[in-house]
Amino acid sequence: MHDVAPVINLHHRDRTLTLAFVSAVIALVATFAAVGSTIPLFNIYRAEEGLTNADVSLTVVAYSAATLSTLLVLGRLSNHVGRRPLAIAGLGLLVLACLLLLNVHDIGILIAGRLLMGLGAGLGSSTLTAYIVDAAPTRPAWLASVASSQTVMLGLAVGAIASGALVQFGPWPRDLIYLVVIGLLLLSAALVAISPETVISTPGGWRSLRPSIRLPVRVRHLLPVAAAVFLATWATGAFYQAFVPALVEDQLHTDNSLIVGLVFAAYMGPSALGAPIGGRFSPAAAQRLGMMTFLVGWIGIITAIATGTLVLFIAATIVGGASQGIAISAAVRGLLYGSTLSDRAPIFAVVYLLSYTGATVPSLISARLAGIISVPQISLGYGGLALIATLFTVFAARNPQTHSVKG
Repeated sequence: MHDVAPVINLHHRDRTLTLAFVSAVIALVATFAAVGSTIPLFNIYRAEEGLTNADVSLTVVAYSAATLSTLLVLGRLSNHVGRRPLAIAGLGLLVLACLLLLNVHDIGILIAGRLLMGLGAGLGSSTLTAYIVDAAPTRPAWLASVASSQTVMLGLAVGAIASGALVQFGPWPRDLIYLVVIGLLLLSAALVAISPETVISTPGGWRSLRPSIRLPVRVRHLLPVAAAVFLATWATGAFYQAFVPALVEDQLHTDNSLIVGLVFAAYMGPSALGAPIGGRFSPAAAQRLGMMTFLVGWIGIITAIATGTLVLFIAATIVGGASQGIAISAAVRGLLYGSTLSDRAPIFAVVYLLSYTGATVPSLISARLAGIISVPQISLGYGGLALIATLFTVFAARNPQTHSVKG
């Protein structure tokens, strides 16, 4: 009878960690569903409020800059105060952002709403992804890296498709999606609130607010290639946010909001499907495979834009999305190698700092160029970035254990 209690306690621990894992995944989906929900509405804002492509690109910059700032300052705070409080705070900021976006009548309100979304997403990014890894089952071995890296893409896809459908077919096309997202965010906050904490509160919270980028020494040699992967793939995601609504309407000749949502989701959604494929290879081999296929996708995207072929554009988008899933999850898997509980939030802060830098800098340049050159010409610049990142990855990718694992 002496062995019964430990077994019962172990089963109870497994059940509570499963609740934490599921709650964190749902909350991260909700976080980025909120972010993706705005995208199909950009064409409505362009038509009804007179926004330009440059204006829309600036909203992407505002969102990304707010996320970057939050990650830089608050990226390690959950190690000290716990995952749950910061996760709930991030969800609360996103609720406020959605309430503000119910009343978009000029670019200032849209930028303010996207700024709030950036703050909420920044708080949720490092906190919820670390929470997912803390609570993830040990089998399959790739689950933690795939769930933490690809749930973001899944959330963006869910938000864009739901928004496109409700804008096109539902009542209150400018408002209903935000009301639905608010409900999802509140449900997520409730789930996180009843889930167990995985971090014991420790002193040093105030000191953790000093901007710092820290990565374990054992995986620092992986950072240059991981940075190339994050920068190129997230820059493409920002391109889809800022310019695909205009491309679909102006170049591919449809103003259907659901098509806009589906095209964006065609890039983000397959990312989650591609990620388990990468788990079959070493991190270095998966990054090479992912980025080479990603470049093929970009060649198809540029060809489709030049010829105005919607079917080719969607097909190439799916290829690009699936391949980014392979590359991103492999890069995250490498950086998480041998990580401890205290390592995870800082690692994910670095991952998202690089990712949002990739989203912010090209978007800022594109916003300045949007009034001078066409969107098809801008797409060539993003394709060039994909080419450079792919070549660097092919020649420089390494594994966490170079002495025992071949790339």
